[in-house]
Amino acid sequence: MTVERLLPNRESEDLLALATELAREELKPLAAEYEEAERFPREQFRLLGKSGLLGLPYSGRWGGGEVPYEVYLQVLEEIAAAWMSVGVGLSVHTMSCFALAHHGTDAQRDRWLPAMLDGDLLGAYALSETHAGSDAAALSTRARRDGEQYVVNGTKAWITHGGEADFYTTMVRTSDADVSCLLVDGATPGLSAAPPERKMGLTGSTTAQMIFADARVDADRLIGEEGAGLRIALSSLDSGRLGIAACAVGLAQAALEEAVEYAKGRTQFGKPIIEFQGLEFLLADMAAAIDSARASYLDAARRRDRGMPFRRQASVAKLVATDAAMKVTTDAVQVLGGAGYTRDFPVERYMREAKVPQIFEGTNQIQRMVIARELKRA
Repeated sequence: MTVERLLPNRESEDLLALATELAREELKPLAAEYEEAERFPREQFRLLGKSGLLGLPYSGRWGGGEVPYEVYLQVLEEIAAAWMSVGVGLSVHTMSCFALAHHGTDAQRDRWLPAMLDGDLLGAYALSETHAGSDAAALSTRARRDGEQYVVNGTKAWITHGGEADFYTTMVRTSDADVSCLLVDGATPGLSAAPPERKMGLTGSTTAQMIFADARVDADRLIGEEGAGLRIALSSLDSGRLGIAACAVGLAQAALEEAVEYAKGRTQFGKPIIEFQGLEFLLADMAAAIDSARASYLDAARRRDRGMPFRRQASVAKLVATDAAMKVTTDAVQVLGGAGYTRDFPVERYMREAKVPQIFEGTNQIQRMVIARELKRA
């Protein structure tokens, strides 16, 4: 099944074609094996970097692709449709580069950003804590200034790529009133990863707590000024939520394609089951949900590309797309019947993977709060 795309130019079409080919030939054949083994796909991220796909929305001066966000998100959708763990990882890495790319100095960007964008360095975003998930302002990880370094103590929770990343964009409390952003090297003494979380899905994507025990971080790794961390974090999340929306659409699209293919080949009562109205309507609703979700993230992305406010639209896209992915993947299992409940077909994995996008980068209940607050401000 081919998804029709409306792209701004021929270069964007070529880029998406490259991403689609890479996803289907290099990623999709490995997904089930790696997820079953809970194996982290580090080499696949290096491949994305060498293919120019790890820095698409960032400046060409530091090795980025300088593509519009609407194009980057459609590339991300194709990657997630082939392998959700890699799609989410690409989205998280892109968000982890955001603070440095948008709030760092040129000297900082010259020093670190090229390696982040070409695949040499893989990133993680360290905001959440056990008691400060949706309530980001309640974080308690502390960074105390000691000469030309910060001494960091505390624990970050639910960190995608935790223990695997080469750098951690980390929000810390530098005073009772101030939250600041540090770009922490993954090899920093005093920084360690707890055992990975045992998850129901995205098992190829390592998630772990990161423990800071008198970890010393050079002061020149402060991004922006002290006290700017919460503003940087929230602006990063606005863009990051669009990445999760695109990943959710890709996952739902993969589930729909699997369901359609099965329904065409499965015969009951003398004809393919896709010809029964009950299945026709179910598949039609799945397609409508996917098309609507895709339109929502593209609308938000186009606003972002034009410099318009897009916070509400980003939350709408994340809410709509992730809820759609949960329903579409559940319905895909239903279309396959008993076969869908087995690991012989990928839809049971898609269904398990669809749950967490409703939770991370702000639960869908938090998205409703953001949307309502933006409406009150209008």
